[in-house]
Amino acid sequence: MKVLGISPLDKDSTVTFVEDGRIVYAAGEERFTRVKLQDGFPWQSLQDGMEFTGWAAEEIDEVSYAFLPWDEETRLFTKSLEEEARWLGETESADTQRQIKEALGRVPKRSQVIPGLGDPNERMEKSLVKNLAYRVLASESLVSRNVARRGSDQWGQGASNYHKKWHEELENGLADVGLLPKLKRYEHHETHSANAYFTSGFDEAVIITLDGYGSGLAGSASLGRGGEITRLHGIKYPHSLGTFYESVTSGLGFKPSRHEGKIVGLAAYGDPYILRDLLLSRFDQEPGDFRIKEANNIYFVRMLASQFPKIDVAAAYQHVLEVVATAYVAHYVKQTGVKNVVLSGGVVANVKLNQRIKEIPGVEKIFIHPDMGDGGCGTGAALLPFIQPGKTWAAVKDVYLGPEYSDKQIEDALRTARLPFDHYPTIEPKIAQLIASGKVVARFNGRMEYGPRALGNRSILYHAHEPEVNQWLNQRLGRTEFMPFAPATLSEHRHECYKNIDGAEYAAQFMTVTFDCTEKMRKDSPAAVHVDGTARPQLVTPESNPSFHAVLTEFHKLTGVPSVINTSFNMHEEPIVCAPDDAIRAFLQGNLEYLAMGPYLVAHPSSRR
Repeated sequence: MKVLGISPLDKDSTVTFVEDGRIVYAAGEERFTRVKLQDGFPWQSLQDGMEFTGWAAEEIDEVSYAFLPWDEETRLFTKSLEEEARWLGETESADTQRQIKEALGRVPKRSQVIPGLGDPNERMEKSLVKNLAYRVLASESLVSRNVARRGSDQWGQGASNYHKKWHEELENGLADVGLLPKLKRYEHHETHSANAYFTSGFDEAVIITLDGYGSGLAGSASLGRGGEITRLHGIKYPHSLGTFYESVTSGLGFKPSRHEGKIVGLAAYGDPYILRDLLLSRFDQEPGDFRIKEANNIYFVRMLASQFPKIDVAAAYQHVLEVVATAYVAHYVKQTGVKNVVLSGGVVANVKLNQRIKEIPGVEKIFIHPDMGDGGCGTGAALLPFIQPGKTWAAVKDVYLGPEYSDKQIEDALRTARLPFDHYPTIEPKIAQLIASGKVVARFNGRMEYGPRALGNRSILYHAHEPEVNQWLNQRLGRTEFMPFAPATLSEHRHECYKNIDGAEYAAQFMTVTFDCTEKMRKDSPAAVHVDGTARPQLVTPESNPSFHAVLTEFHKLTGVPSVINTSFNMHEEPIVCAPDDAIRAFLQGNLEYLAMGPYLVAHPSSRR
């Protein structure tokens, strides 16, 4: 049976090809168009997938999509928004201005240097008029309640239009390629649950989904057992931790749905307790559920960001996210008695949150679907037709599921670019020697990774002994980051480097969770350790990526260190490179010292002068 999965078209549209329950191809449209989080019908990735798999349209049994028809989606969120309006009318307002006054008294003077900030207590600069407006519009009064209701109404109007637009674009695209009659739609969080559970390798697991919105919900808890999924609870929109975190990303001047990782990095520098109680007072928590007061009042976080240091605002939002989400997960772990937790949804791209979930008492093993955002929903939708009671699902061996280019294609691209190269039948020892001697090496090899992380096949590599690399290499790549580069570590040396990693080894193969670092890791690889003492490693095994494991093994022989820096191979705000031409362009623009493409090694032209 052949099933084509398509993720929601509103952002990061992605195709997944599944044959007899096995994923044979998956790639995001952004990698081909070179537009980050590309929306719309996935024309290019669909074509590449068809060519790679050799499938013909008439051979496809089903096209699975991760949203319901637009009018049903509208009906579901309209019902949820009506419930929110009634609840807001019954809920008492808090004394927000008193809480803000008390919190301002807790802000300390600071002198530490924070990369990317001009002053450690830097705030969002707003005019006096805007500051006064934020105070009126966001201070939990009759005015702010009406602003929140209006925000929800506007969200609903926009969402209905978007759903209708993408509904029509999906059906028009499928009609053009002769696949419309095979379309079947699935509830959004069901697809998140499926991608987490069916790729985890666990027979039994608590399944948690957390994202912005989908099919009337912002999250869910389910039980996976014996190859079947049973929904236990749904978190109704707009009580969305995804929207909550997107709001602080936007409020601090970054792009929501794209720069949430910067907030995680920034949070480590701040004091979460300055604004903790104020933020928590906006949550109504009960066992196994929560609601957020005035969830769609966009002015609340803007008010905070204009009055408090960015680092403290980020720290409070990160901390409260962890408090609320872990309480939700802990309830269902206790209720079911199940010790494995699997996660999906854009919120669990937050690697620090995932560490806190792993630390919940009673949780023994954790897995996060590698493409945890909506881009992975097409995978879940494509796996759902294969549900069978008692069916055993194997863990995915790796996520090198995208396109691959032959040595001849690579060689032709290098000759076209007029770049001299050397050929190495076994190139891994040479790459390790270069990294050990302090060179930056961009690695392009094998099939492209599925999901947001570069896992060694489209990666930039460097030794992790030099903390300053986070500044100068990010500058070369045009990036601003508050979190250090992530390490890739030989899996067999994981206990030397990370604490409490047992039960999360598999999740760590996909760089989806942080760990507290050992003293040896801090000493040997300080460039990969954040200011809070954590790192978000990729554990590399011989089975998951033999070539990358060989590079790390040779590097360990030379240096005694089992980790190197692994950052994604792309320029700022661009998707990770896909084809040889993309790699050559990023290599030249980033002024990287070496490019290792397949068996070919290229020195940057500037180093040959």
